[in-house]
Amino acid sequence: MSLLALGLNHKTAPLEVRERVVFAPERLPTALQELSQVRGVSEATIVSTCNRTEIYCDAAHGANGEIASWLGAFHAMPASDVDPYLFSLADQEAVRHLLRVSSGLDSLVLGEPQILGQIKSAYEIARSNGTIGAQLHRLFQYAFSVAKQVRTDTEIGANPVSVAFSAVSLAKQIFGELDQTTALLIGAGETIELSLRHLQAQGLGAAIVANRTLTRAQALATSDNASAVTLAALPDVLGQADLIISSTASQLPILGKGAVERALKERKHRPMLLVDIAVPRDIEPQVSELDDIFLYTVDDLQTVIEENLASRREAATLAEEIIDGQVDRFMIWLRSLDSVGRIREYRQQAEALRVDVQSRALVMARQGKTTEEIVEFVGKTLLNKLLHTPTRRMRQAGEDGEQDLLRAAQELFGLPDDD
Repeated sequence: MSLLALGLNHKTAPLEVRERVVFAPERLPTALQELSQVRGVSEATIVSTCNRTEIYCDAAHGANGEIASWLGAFHAMPASDVDPYLFSLADQEAVRHLLRVSSGLDSLVLGEPQILGQIKSAYEIARSNGTIGAQLHRLFQYAFSVAKQVRTDTEIGANPVSVAFSAVSLAKQIFGELDQTTALLIGAGETIELSLRHLQAQGLGAAIVANRTLTRAQALATSDNASAVTLAALPDVLGQADLIISSTASQLPILGKGAVERALKERKHRPMLLVDIAVPRDIEPQVSELDDIFLYTVDDLQTVIEENLASRREAATLAEEIIDGQVDRFMIWLRSLDSVGRIREYRQQAEALRVDVQSRALVMARQGKTTEEIVEFVGKTLLNKLLHTPTRRMRQAGEDGEQDLLRAAQELFGLPDDD
């Protein structure tokens, strides 16, 4: 059997291919059961996200062709639409790939932490459906442990590398805990949605979503501490906002110096943080001239992001070294499984011999043989039977010139060097 990783991801396949092979959550149990029935597959897990669909198996050597055919058939795709984008890795390289993926080193955004949770979820689904055995259980638990070590021992995830996350991190630097903070989010696009999600994950006190279309704002403001307004209502809510994140497609500024100045007076000059992510800008540059205002543009954040990416790349070098060492450790354990089986077989063979000789010795005792006779019989019989096969095989190796086998026997039995 062999550990196998097979699939496609953002490095090997374009979006239009990746989206066709995504496994919907409700179809995963069926897929896992089908996959486990593919010839040569004994254990299987499927990791399926927007950026990757990857299958991890304990399978017979050469089973990757069967698995690739199943993957295409399950999604009703001809092989010509799937095969050019597939990668296939076995044993050591499969282990290395899973460890890198789990640690965020293979992600579209270097070091992002979400992938580890997705892999844990994939493992749990496979386990609950009975397609995880001893090999994959050990592999995935090992991957979770290594990912934790990488997070602990490196700075791979210490600094934000997305505009939305950078904006939220900036807010935490200025306000500390956000449970008493009110955020005004202007717009309803992906960046605003991500910003709101990050803010709420940090315990945001209250959120106001403002958008040209009220229904779209309401679609985002679904939590108990969030409300929705139109852009026309901005003057009414501006003074409530400690933090403003704006990202619209407007060609003209939405917030001017006068509106912000009036809001400051209403707030009795409590500080405001404004993050303008829009291009063109949503907030007039002159707003930065006001006291108690902290205004950041997308360029300011981009500088932070680039610095943080550079920091992550440095951390990734150390992370790769950690993974190299951990791959070697796992492969040593995997190879040891072969010896465990051989040792068990050898001990069973020796135990059968012991039982046979012991029963014969008891017969001798009932026949009235002396203790000396029985002891001599047991010693000679055990010695001859234990040495018979190894000595015969070494003699044959000598006649056939099998020096490697003779050297292995010398090491195995602790024999002295010839010289």
